[in-house]
Amino acid sequence: MSDPKVNELMEKVVSLCKRRGFIFPSSEIYGGINGFWDYGPLGAELKRNVKELWWHSMTRHREDVVGLEATIIMHPQIWRASGHVDTFSDPMSDCLLTRKRFRSDQIEPQSGTAYHYTGAQDAVSGKCVDEPYAVLLPAGKPPESARKIANQFYQARGLGQVELQGERAEKVENSQRFNPDNGSLLTEPRPFNLMFKTYVGPVPDEDNVAYLRPETAQAIFVQFKNVLDSSRQKMPFGIAQIGKAFRNEVTPRNFTFRSREFEQMELEFFIKPDEVVEALCGTVAKPAGPGHPGEPRPDWGWQLWHQYWVEERIRFYGEIGLPRESLEEYWQKPEELAHYARATVDLLFKFPFGTQELEGIAARSDFDLSQHERFSGKSQAVFDEELRTAWAKLAEERRQALWQRYHDARHQYLTKAGVPAQQAEQDAREDADGLARGQYIPHVIEPSAGVDRLILGLLTHAYGEVTTTDAKGKTATEVVLRFHPKVAPIKVGVFPLLKNKPELVAKAREVFGLLRSEMAVFYDEAGSIGRRYARQDEAGTPFCVTIDFDTLGETPELKDTVTIRYRDDGRQERLPIAGLKAHLLPLVR
Repeated sequence: MSDPKVNELMEKVVSLCKRRGFIFPSSEIYGGINGFWDYGPLGAELKRNVKELWWHSMTRHREDVVGLEATIIMHPQIWRASGHVDTFSDPMSDCLLTRKRFRSDQIEPQSGTAYHYTGAQDAVSGKCVDEPYAVLLPAGKPPESARKIANQFYQARGLGQVELQGERAEKVENSQRFNPDNGSLLTEPRPFNLMFKTYVGPVPDEDNVAYLRPETAQAIFVQFKNVLDSSRQKMPFGIAQIGKAFRNEVTPRNFTFRSREFEQMELEFFIKPDEVVEALCGTVAKPAGPGHPGEPRPDWGWQLWHQYWVEERIRFYGEIGLPRESLEEYWQKPEELAHYARATVDLLFKFPFGTQELEGIAARSDFDLSQHERFSGKSQAVFDEELRTAWAKLAEERRQALWQRYHDARHQYLTKAGVPAQQAEQDAREDADGLARGQYIPHVIEPSAGVDRLILGLLTHAYGEVTTTDAKGKTATEVVLRFHPKVAPIKVGVFPLLKNKPELVAKAREVFGLLRSEMAVFYDEAGSIGRRYARQDEAGTPFCVTIDFDTLGETPELKDTVTIRYRDDGRQERLPIAGLKAHLLPLVR
């Protein structure tokens, strides 16, 4: 088996996705729309499988996580509380020549000679354009190249025969102010808010502004108390959600990796603050080392919970076909962390275009619930009778130490949030006093994954090519998608050996009907068995079942048996039809 070169792999995956119905450009017959993608028949099944596996692992296999499905449009004040209205932006620069838009912080630094012009004059009419402009050329390129680009710039501003003014040359090192495609000067970086704006109601004015949600997490935070009260959960517990999110990306790129419409799978797992854990258990357990810390215990603080969810997420990826060795853990440095985060681990995957984030697992402290409490005026504190009882039994010295730590953490949050000093001190004291009454604001661990990025990761990881040579010496290269059976869009292909033998077709249809109620099955009777195998390999189907004359009793001892072929090693074995479902179900679920 040979694998395609990295610089070719994305092109081959994109081509395969369209050819086989995994992913199509949105609105393609109208020229498409950048940053939007549609999932075809195979892609829709693959995506649904991934989401269902995530949902089952989070909610069906656990007693401490429940689900939520919230609206895409929510009260605009939510996005002010979360910081998205004021700070959710990327720096943007436009090419002064082509108007192409760039993320300013993602432009590759360039070096060379910059040719500056103070303006230009029309040699015939005498009209002047006094607008400065510059072009960056790589070392060794003649200045005529810069003058040609500058002519285009000034001609676009109404000049005909251009006479450039005030040319000067300047050596430039590692600059991000020029278009890497043509060397043209870019505009100064300016913030570009990534939220899609819309209006609710009949009048499109500022009073009716709303936003398409840029993430699914905030809906979980604002429904926290409703879920807690209605689900009879106790701390610690989690709320999971899968849903659409929208970000008006400046430069969507790398196929579906960075899109403007995408899906997220997010869990907000609410935990007790360490001060509460210590009051209840006498101490807070600390990590003993790397790796999975085991089953949760009451004395876990945020560090162990964070480590636990990092390992749980890695385990999930292994179960769907991305083994641990295909992932990297990146622990964000203190200077990289969001101001409210205590720790964040990015799970990275080596895509053909570079190693990039699949999922982030963040210890977000009590920032989110605190923000919504402050902006809504509604308490987000929980009541814990065990804490109230335990607090009363603590020695005064221990009570004071825990009170002070909780007070200091709350005071730090309030100060960073811009609450005036006197009010921040008063609020922090009141919050710390709440411990004696059994009240506190939960902290949260947030595993947040992108569905579309994961689908792309599974596609690129599964992609392989097999070159075969037939008896006549003719070679052929075929694509094989080695999806894990759990995520494969089609689980089983069912083939009659020949399509012109009604008895074979009837039996194949019988087997097809037997399996289709339990799993995704594809019936195919066109072409040779080898071509049918190849088509299913290209779709990622892990198992193929062939009905032949032995199935009909040509060899009596093989009557009512079929041949099952395994995609990954080409192995074939004979199985009775009666036991086929029982054999396959554990492999595909």
